[in-house]
Amino acid sequence: MQTESLELYGSIQDLLLDLASERDFDRLVALVVERLGSIPDVALARLWLIRDGTECETCPMREACAGYVPCLQLVASAGSPSQPASADWARIDGDFRRFPIGHRKVGECATSVDAVWVEDARKDASWISRPEWAAREGILGFGGQPLVFRGEVLGVLGVFTRACMGEAPLATLRVVADHVAAALATARAFDENARLRAQLEVENAFLRDDLEEAQAFGEILGASAAIREIGEQIQQVAPTDASVLILGESGTGKELVAREIHRRSSRAEQPMIRVNCASVPKELFESEFFGHAKGAFTGAIRDRVGRFAAADGGTLFLDEVGEIPLELQSKLLRVLQEGRFERVGEDQTRSADVRIVAATNRDLAREVEEGRFRRDLYYRLDVFPIEVPPLRTRREDIPLLAEHFLARATRKLRRPAEFSDENLAELEGYAWPGNVRELQNAIERAVITSRAGALSFHLATAGVGSEVAPDVETKVVRTDAELRELEKSNLLAALEAADGRVYGPGGAAERLGLKPTTVTSRLKRLGLRETS
Repeated sequence: MQTESLELYGSIQDLLLDLASERDFDRLVALVVERLGSIPDVALARLWLIRDGTECETCPMREACAGYVPCLQLVASAGSPSQPASADWARIDGDFRRFPIGHRKVGECATSVDAVWVEDARKDASWISRPEWAAREGILGFGGQPLVFRGEVLGVLGVFTRACMGEAPLATLRVVADHVAAALATARAFDENARLRAQLEVENAFLRDDLEEAQAFGEILGASAAIREIGEQIQQVAPTDASVLILGESGTGKELVAREIHRRSSRAEQPMIRVNCASVPKELFESEFFGHAKGAFTGAIRDRVGRFAAADGGTLFLDEVGEIPLELQSKLLRVLQEGRFERVGEDQTRSADVRIVAATNRDLAREVEEGRFRRDLYYRLDVFPIEVPPLRTRREDIPLLAEHFLARATRKLRRPAEFSDENLAELEGYAWPGNVRELQNAIERAVITSRAGALSFHLATAGVGSEVAPDVETKVVRTDAELRELEKSNLLAALEAADGRVYGPGGAAERLGLKPTTVTSRLKRLGLRETS
């Protein structure tokens, strides 16, 4: 039986008290609609919040909206249908799950920042989108109040009633809306604090994982022309937000270059998060990069912040980017292009402002030609390439690096040691196929095995990267000048065989197994030029 006037005030006192103590967002919105929906003569209570546009292609009101702009989205609903078995009024995925701001009564409420209401549908039924539903359920009134907190419209609270909506219940609904807005703002602040704490925990975990490896190289050391050129390139690109692709063999210090780019950038106060792409299993790729929601898959016992979210505002370092499986590269490309992603098990679109620095020891251009790396992803990464040369091509830096690593090793191991002239000559004469990382390990190993501070190394010196057979007694030791002459002769031979061409099929670069830019750089360093 319908009454002529709705009474709200006596039913909301406990609700207002409970709103003040609830901090969980999901429980809060459910509390609001369930309490209001249980009041006599309230048929249906609903709560819409302003959020970024999602699911625009399937939205029933897409024609009234530009698409992917903030709109009112239904987050909670509760009521008492006349035929409970045939209706579920707790659903939030129906035709009225979205309202463009300014559209219909609910949308108007968010625009005007004032109440919208219908006192008696028997006198004005033009606002009812489904008259048959209203008639069946005995709907007479509607009241909508904007949720406003410190001048910001958060959403709209609306009730459909089986009694007339007078001015008194509308005023009471205003009191409820004000308390709901304050409670939502508080819950949002708690959620944001929890998110930031979780993000900081992830950042700290990621940074702790990387710290030991990052410290292994100390800092970029060297006085060679190659190192000076890298310094100039870092100085050029660091202040920009351009993507950087760092190329070089394993152990050359590519991550050091990435960290220096980040340190000199405008993002230096924000985190640099590293991803070792080669170590991410295929099935965990999306979770690792984008995060996941609790329960998204077996073992997902809590929400997890992905690396993109952890690096928001800072730099994301994609180490060994050439190892990402081809079938997963499109997922990475999408977020690089759009800056938007979804966590696994969640349809909410998130955004992250990150600067991409990638590194690889592969020839990505060749990988593209052979179909193992996406061309569009390659171009997205290869905006500003920096090539880190192998240690064997900058032997003049070996003494400086060696002294640096020796000082670190003696402090770490608490064992005094120093180089002899023979030690330094041996280090400079070795080819270092493992580059700077191998040099550091060799010195640390020598300090551990040293006696009375005397260092002893056991390095093969028969040629570049070669291993000496145990039964070979005579070892060929070449001077630095001899090695440069050998490199020069080899380059000239490759050029002659390629008719002077560096690029293209059969060119000197292909014959040497090097990038054309590397060959050109070496020709320039050795004072040579292409013959055609």
